[in-house]
Amino acid sequence: MGQRLLAVVLAVGGAIGFLAAFTLTVEKIALLKDPSYSPSCSINPVLSCGSVMTTPQAEVFGFPNPLLGIAGFAVMTAVGVVLLAGAVLPRWFWWGLQAGVVFGVVFVHWLIFQSLYRIGALCPYCMVVWTVMIPVFWYTTVHNLTRGHVPVPGRVRRAATAVAGYHGVVLTAWYLVIVVLILQRFWMYWTTLL
Repeated sequence: MGQRLLAVVLAVGGAIGFLAAFTLTVEKIALLKDPSYSPSCSINPVLSCGSVMTTPQAEVFGFPNPLLGIAGFAVMTAVGVVLLAGAVLPRWFWWGLQAGVVFGVVFVHWLIFQSLYRIGALCPYCMVVWTVMIPVFWYTTVHNLTRGHVPVPGRVRRAATAVAGYHGVVLTAWYLVIVVLILQRFWMYWTTLL
Protein backbone atom coordinates (compact mmCIF):
# COMPACT_ATOMS: atom_id res chain seq x y z
CA MET A 1 0.00 0.00 0.00
CA GLY A 2 1.66 3.21 -1.13
CA GLN A 3 1.72 6.70 0.28
CA ARG A 4 -0.27 7.95 -2.71
CA LEU A 5 -3.25 5.77 -1.75
CA LEU A 6 -3.09 7.11 1.80
CA ALA A 7 -2.90 10.66 0.45
CA VAL A 8 -6.01 10.13 -1.68
CA VAL A 9 -7.90 8.53 1.24
CA LEU A 10 -6.99 11.46 3.49
CA ALA A 11 -7.79 14.14 0.90
CA VAL A 12 -11.06 12.66 -0.37
CA GLY A 13 -12.17 11.25 2.98
CA GLY A 14 -11.31 14.48 4.72
CA ALA A 15 -13.30 16.53 2.18
CA ILE A 16 -16.35 14.25 2.44
CA GLY A 17 -16.15 14.20 6.24
CA PHE A 18 -15.77 17.99 6.32
CA LEU A 19 -18.89 18.47 4.18
CA ALA A 20 -20.90 16.10 6.39
CA ALA A 21 -19.71 17.81 9.59
CA PHE A 22 -20.34 21.26 8.12
CA THR A 23 -23.86 20.27 7.04
CA LEU A 24 -24.57 18.86 10.50
CA THR A 25 -23.38 22.12 12.05
CA VAL A 26 -25.67 24.16 9.79
CA GLU A 27 -28.57 21.86 10.67
CA LYS A 28 -27.77 22.16 14.39
CA ILE A 29 -27.74 25.98 14.17
CA ALA A 30 -31.11 25.92 12.39
CA LEU A 31 -32.49 23.65 15.13
CA LEU A 32 -31.16 25.97 17.84
CA LYS A 33 -32.82 28.96 16.15
CA ASP A 34 -36.12 27.16 15.72
CA PRO A 35 -36.82 24.10 17.93
CA SER A 36 -39.66 23.09 15.57
CA TYR A 37 -37.23 22.89 12.61
CA SER A 38 -37.06 19.47 10.95
CA PRO A 39 -33.51 18.80 9.70
CA SER A 40 -33.10 17.65 6.10
CA CYS A 41 -31.62 14.38 7.35
CA SER A 42 -34.70 13.46 9.38
CA ILE A 43 -36.28 11.02 6.97
CA ASN A 44 -38.20 8.55 9.16
CA PRO A 45 -38.21 7.32 12.78
CA VAL A 46 -34.91 5.44 12.32
CA LEU A 47 -33.05 7.80 9.97
CA SER A 48 -33.53 10.91 12.03
CA CYS A 49 -30.66 13.23 12.82
CA GLY A 50 -33.08 15.56 14.58
CA SER A 51 -33.54 12.86 17.22
CA VAL A 52 -29.79 12.41 17.53
CA MET A 53 -28.90 16.15 17.60
CA THR A 54 -30.95 16.80 20.72
CA THR A 55 -29.26 14.14 22.88
CA PRO A 56 -26.41 14.67 25.36
CA GLN A 57 -24.25 12.38 23.19
CA ALA A 58 -24.37 15.03 20.44
CA GLU A 59 -22.41 17.42 22.67
CA VAL A 60 -20.06 15.14 24.59
CA PHE A 61 -17.41 17.82 25.17
CA GLY A 62 -19.83 20.68 25.84
CA PHE A 63 -20.19 21.80 22.22
CA PRO A 64 -21.72 20.14 19.13
CA ASN A 65 -19.68 17.12 18.00
CA PRO A 66 -19.62 18.24 14.34
CA LEU A 67 -17.26 21.07 15.30
CA LEU A 68 -14.64 18.39 16.03
CA GLY A 69 -15.32 17.00 12.57
CA ILE A 70 -14.95 20.35 10.88
CA ALA A 71 -11.52 20.86 12.45
CA GLY A 72 -10.32 17.26 12.15
CA PHE A 73 -11.46 16.67 8.59
CA ALA A 74 -10.02 20.01 7.44
CA VAL A 75 -6.64 18.89 8.79
CA MET A 76 -7.00 15.47 7.10
CA THR A 77 -7.80 17.09 3.77
CA ALA A 78 -4.81 19.40 4.06
CA VAL A 79 -2.50 16.50 4.98
CA GLY A 80 -3.76 14.48 2.01
CA VAL A 81 -3.15 17.37 -0.38
CA VAL A 82 0.33 17.98 1.06
CA LEU A 83 1.20 14.28 0.62
CA LEU A 84 -0.14 14.32 -2.95
CA ALA A 85 2.19 17.27 -3.59
CA GLY A 86 5.10 15.05 -2.57
CA ALA A 87 5.89 16.38 0.89
CA VAL A 88 7.93 14.25 3.28
CA LEU A 89 6.59 14.60 6.79
CA PRO A 90 8.64 14.09 9.95
CA ARG A 91 8.03 11.18 12.31
CA TRP A 92 6.50 13.39 15.03
CA PHE A 93 3.84 14.47 12.54
CA TRP A 94 2.92 10.86 11.79
CA TRP A 95 2.62 10.17 15.54
CA GLY A 96 0.27 13.14 15.88
CA LEU A 97 -1.79 12.01 12.90
CA GLN A 98 -1.96 8.50 14.33
CA ALA A 99 -3.14 9.82 17.70
CA GLY A 100 -5.80 11.88 15.93
CA VAL A 101 -7.16 9.01 13.86
CA VAL A 102 -7.17 6.67 16.87
CA PHE A 103 -9.22 9.24 18.80
CA GLY A 104 -11.50 9.67 15.78
CA VAL A 105 -12.19 5.98 15.21
CA VAL A 106 -12.74 5.26 18.92
CA PHE A 107 -15.11 8.24 19.17
CA VAL A 108 -16.99 7.17 16.03
CA HIS A 109 -17.47 3.64 17.39
CA TRP A 110 -18.68 5.04 20.70
CA LEU A 111 -21.19 7.12 18.71
CA ILE A 112 -22.24 4.06 16.70
CA PHE A 113 -22.95 2.22 19.95
CA GLN A 114 -24.84 5.21 21.36
CA SER A 115 -26.91 5.58 18.17
CA LEU A 116 -27.82 1.92 18.03
CA TYR A 117 -28.36 1.02 21.67
CA ARG A 118 -29.01 4.23 23.61
CA ILE A 119 -30.58 6.78 21.24
CA GLY A 120 -32.31 4.33 18.91
CA ALA A 121 -31.94 6.46 15.79
CA LEU A 122 -29.40 6.96 13.01
CA CYS A 123 -28.16 10.26 11.66
CA PRO A 124 -27.40 9.94 7.91
CA TYR A 125 -24.71 12.64 7.98
CA CYS A 126 -23.16 11.00 11.05
CA MET A 127 -23.08 7.71 9.14
CA VAL A 128 -21.15 9.46 6.38
CA VAL A 129 -18.60 10.47 9.03
CA TRP A 130 -18.46 6.88 10.30
CA THR A 131 -17.96 5.60 6.76
CA VAL A 132 -15.08 8.01 6.16
CA MET A 133 -13.34 7.67 9.52
CA ILE A 134 -12.85 3.91 9.29
CA PRO A 135 -10.66 3.88 6.14
CA VAL A 136 -8.83 7.02 7.28
CA PHE A 137 -7.89 5.21 10.50
CA TRP A 138 -7.15 1.93 8.76
CA TYR A 139 -4.91 3.28 6.00
CA THR A 140 -3.07 5.70 8.31
CA THR A 141 -2.37 2.91 10.81
CA VAL A 142 -1.22 0.42 8.19
CA HIS A 143 0.99 3.10 6.60
CA ASN A 144 2.54 4.07 9.93
CA LEU A 145 3.19 0.45 10.95
CA THR A 146 4.62 -0.70 7.61
CA ARG A 147 6.74 2.43 7.07
CA GLY A 148 8.19 2.44 10.57
CA HIS A 149 6.75 5.82 11.53
CA VAL A 150 5.40 4.20 14.69
CA PRO A 151 8.07 2.04 16.31
CA VAL A 152 6.84 -1.51 16.83
CA PRO A 153 8.55 -4.90 17.10
CA GLY A 154 9.58 -6.51 13.80
CA ARG A 155 6.90 -9.19 13.95
CA VAL A 156 4.19 -6.53 14.34
CA ARG A 157 5.52 -4.74 11.29
CA ARG A 158 5.61 -8.00 9.32
CA ALA A 159 2.04 -8.78 10.38
CA ALA A 160 0.94 -5.27 9.34
CA THR A 161 2.65 -5.74 5.97
CA ALA A 162 0.87 -9.08 5.46
CA VAL A 163 -2.51 -7.59 6.43
CA ALA A 164 -1.89 -4.57 4.17
CA GLY A 165 -2.19 -6.93 1.21
CA TYR A 166 -5.79 -7.56 2.27
CA HIS A 167 -6.66 -3.95 3.11
CA GLY A 168 -9.88 -4.03 1.10
CA VAL A 169 -11.04 -7.29 2.70
CA VAL A 170 -10.52 -5.89 6.19
CA LEU A 171 -12.49 -2.74 5.34
CA THR A 172 -15.30 -4.73 3.76
CA ALA A 173 -15.57 -7.00 6.81
CA TRP A 174 -15.54 -3.96 9.12
CA TYR A 175 -18.37 -2.30 7.20
CA LEU A 176 -20.35 -5.54 7.03
CA VAL A 177 -20.24 -5.92 10.82
CA ILE A 178 -21.66 -2.41 11.24
CA VAL A 179 -24.35 -3.00 8.60
CA VAL A 180 -25.37 -6.26 10.30
CA LEU A 181 -25.58 -4.47 13.67
CA ILE A 182 -27.78 -1.77 12.13
CA LEU A 183 -30.02 -4.34 10.42
CA GLN A 184 -30.32 -6.39 13.60
CA ARG A 185 -31.02 -3.39 15.85
CA PHE A 186 -33.77 -1.96 13.64
CA TRP A 187 -35.03 -5.22 12.13
CA MET A 188 -38.59 -4.71 13.34
CA TYR A 189 -38.74 -1.31 11.63
CA TRP A 190 -37.14 -2.53 8.39
CA THR A 191 -39.68 -5.37 8.14
CA THR A 192 -42.57 -2.88 8.30
CA LEU A 193 -41.25 -1.31 5.10
CA LEU A 194 -41.57 -4.55 3.13
